[in-house]
Amino acid sequence: MQLHFIGVGKMGLPMALHLRAGGAELGVSDLDPARVAVATGLGLAVAPDLSRALQQADGVFSSLPHDAALLEVAVQVATHAQPGSFWVDTSTVSPTASAQAAQICAAAGVEHLRTTVSGNNQMAQAAQLTVLASGPRTTYDRVLPLLQCWGPNQFYLGEAEQARLMKLVINLMIAQTSAMLGEALTLGRKGGLDWHDMWRVMGASAVASPILKARSAQLSERDFSATFTVNQMVKDLDLILGAASDHQVPLPQTAMTRQLMDAARAHGDAGADYAAIIKVVERSAGLST
Repeated sequence: MQLHFIGVGKMGLPMALHLRAGGAELGVSDLDPARVAVATGLGLAVAPDLSRALQQADGVFSSLPHDAALLEVAVQVATHAQPGSFWVDTSTVSPTASAQAAQICAAAGVEHLRTTVSGNNQMAQAAQLTVLASGPRTTYDRVLPLLQCWGPNQFYLGEAEQARLMKLVINLMIAQTSAMLGEALTLGRKGGLDWHDMWRVMGASAVASPILKARSAQLSERDFSATFTVNQMVKDLDLILGAASDHQVPLPQTAMTRQLMDAARAHGDAGADYAAIIKVVERSAGLST
């Protein structure tokens, strides 16, 4: 099967490599010359002409940064891909833009599957992503063997934008976990508890969720280097709040977390891990960070 992957960033690149390892003939493209260089260095074939690559592909995959990029790629796919081919997009975008992209593809006879993924770039490299899929069921069944190379869990959620919304639901909880940790750890620290002791106890307690355990090794050492940046979380929170407005769902706690992210950016942590909002709460309590 001839595949083409658009967008080989920190998430797209390992997903593309897993597709190749699974036996697919794979070409890639990216607008960033630095990412193209990395992909080339890992032996991936970079397509010099996207339109020709789309014409020749049985299926297209993509990992894109925002709504505008999704719609731009939708037009490219609809214009150049062969009718009957498929487009699998893994981006975190708004359900509204996703529906528009699906309409563009449907008019051209291209099957569009939304396959958002839950997990960070390290989990992508380790093939430990959870895949959330929606769109035509026949397309999902067709590409499921390809999706299985990304991780152990795949969920089919419906015919339309369910995967996009489910990803936003998950990311809402991830963002809120960081806000919760900020308040809890700051209370403990201000009251005299040892930082490392708190992480050890939480990891063995009733609140020891998978995400808390996954973050504890890094954050217990106060390492705020990014797995997912504050700026990236701001983008997702804006998508979450936009979807909430569309559905008339009040999210006051999420709105407050969005404000904490702005405070983190104001303190110079835009490129730090989104858990840097812990430091925002600490500063508000008069603690050094």
